Amino acid sequence: MRQRLETLFDALLPVIATLAALAVGAVMLLFLKVNPLEAYAALLKGAFGSFNSFAETLVKATPLLLVALGICISFRGDVINIGGEGQMIVGAILATWIGLTFTDAPGWLIITLALLAGFLGGAVWGGIPGALKAYFNVNEILSTVMMNAIAVQLMNFLLRGPMIDPSQAEVASKIPQTARLLDAFQLERLAPTRLHMGALIAVVLAVLVYILLWRTTLGYRIRAVGQNPHASRYAGIKVPRYVVTALLLSGAFAGLAGAIQVYGVNYRMITDGSASGFTGSAGFNGIVAALFGQLHPLWSIPASVLFGALLVGANSMQRMVQVPSALITVLNGLVVIFVVSSEIWRRRRQRRRLVVGEEEAPPKPDKSQVQTGEAQK
Repeated sequence: MRQRLETLFDALLPVIATLAALAVGAVMLLFLKVNPLEAYAALLKGAFGSFNSFAETLVKATPLLLVALGICISFRGDVINIGGEGQMIVGAILATWIGLTFTDAPGWLIITLALLAGFLGGAVWGGIPGALKAYFNVNEILSTVMMNAIAVQLMNFLLRGPMIDPSQAEVASKIPQTARLLDAFQLERLAPTRLHMGALIAVVLAVLVYILLWRTTLGYRIRAVGQNPHASRYAGIKVPRYVVTALLLSGAFAGLAGAIQVYGVNYRMITDGSASGFTGSAGFNGIVAALFGQLHPLWSIPASVLFGALLVGANSMQRMVQVPSALITVLNGLVVIFVVSSEIWRRRRQRRRLVVGEEEAPPKPDKSQVQTGEAQK
């Protein structure tokens, strides 16, 4: 019974962490002389109050889920991918280039090629830190963050130069954006809202990632390397290869998220000069969604919807109860901090239980004692 309760507590820990973050946010709302109940009611109404608002929540959740799927793969391989922002940008750049270059091709073909290009672009951008980690022992956190900066500068250069919208090229105050994609190249809408086919693609891929990690040899080896690289190497698994593979696949899903964001939502690339100007910080929020989902692809689906709801509902709360925009940023940050901290604490509790279990386990009988006992019988 105690073990079951501890397992249930571990499963509910991300929910408890989110509620704790909202409790801290409630205290801050009280200092601003705002009723927390009214504020959070506005948040829920903004996220789920109507069919259109729920559709908008799913639109926000789609890139989070795709990034989270990549994070599930990389973290299971014990490599940390903080480069989702840059991988989304590179994937979106390649996908946009295809849509703006091959304008005479059929829509279904361009969409397929664009999503594939986004997948491959993100894979390359994630594979570079993977190779540096596997063969030169370069810290992947540092390298993926640096790759983010490179991707942002590449985006700024292209959107202000070679890929800028021709209508903006001759204007004094140029808007860094590409031309709009043709209507035939836009992902099909699933409803008379902004909800698009990319949401369905993300859910299907979540199931496929689950099968990959727990039903294939490749997934088994990635998880084995993440659990114990030394034992994996002793068993004949080529550890560097699967370190690279984990980050390569992680980057690929982030790149696909960038491509879907262009073809399903924006229909062009546009930025304010920062990574979040295009990604909406999905590269970072996807990490939290994956941790909230216990690094499980299927559990990442409701986790992504939850964080999509927080993003949509927070904007509604700002409009309805007139709280400062800075508080919305702080509230999202609190959720991130509490959820990540709860995941670290959960892992420490698991290690502690393993150590206690090993100490309490009865010692194995010595072979000589067993043989003596059998002779006496």
